[in-house]
Amino acid sequence: MKAHVTEREHVTVDAETISVSINCNWRDLYETFRRPETFPEWAAGLSNSSLEQDGDDWKARGPEGPIRIKFSDKNEFGVMDHWVDLGGGRVIYVPLRVVENDNHAEVLLTLFRQPEMTDAKFAEDREWVRRDLLALKALAERC
Repeated sequence: MKAHVTEREHVTVDAETISVSINCNWRDLYETFRRPETFPEWAAGLSNSSLEQDGDDWKARGPEGPIRIKFSDKNEFGVMDHWVDLGGGRVIYVPLRVVENDNHAEVLLTLFRQPEMTDAKFAEDREWVRRDLLALKALAERC
C-alpha cells in the first residue's frame, strides 16, 4: 500500500515591523530587558500580570486569557524572540530584536497578521505594539 503524501500549503501573511529608537547603549538595553521577568514592566500586549517560570517556559495571563511563552536564549545578537502559546494549538511567533543604532539602540518587533484577523484588529494590535515599545523606551531612558 502506498502512503498518500500531501504538500503543506505555504501562505505568506501580512507582516509589519514596528521600531523605536532608544537613547541607550543597545547591549545594555538587551542585557537589562531580555529577561522574561522584565516583560510585564513594558509589554502589556504580552501579559497584564507577572510571568511565572514553568520549566523552560513561562506562564502568564495574557489580554485574552492564560498563555504559555517560550523565549529565545540569551545571545550576542540582541534577539529577544518569543513564542506565545494561546492553547488549542495556536502559537504566535513574535520576532523581537535590539540592534545598534550608532551609540543607541533600535528595537524592532515584527507583527504577523493572524488568520481570520480583521483589518481593524490588525490595526489595534499594531497600535498596542507601538505603545509597548514606547513604554520600553520610557523605562530604558531612565537609566
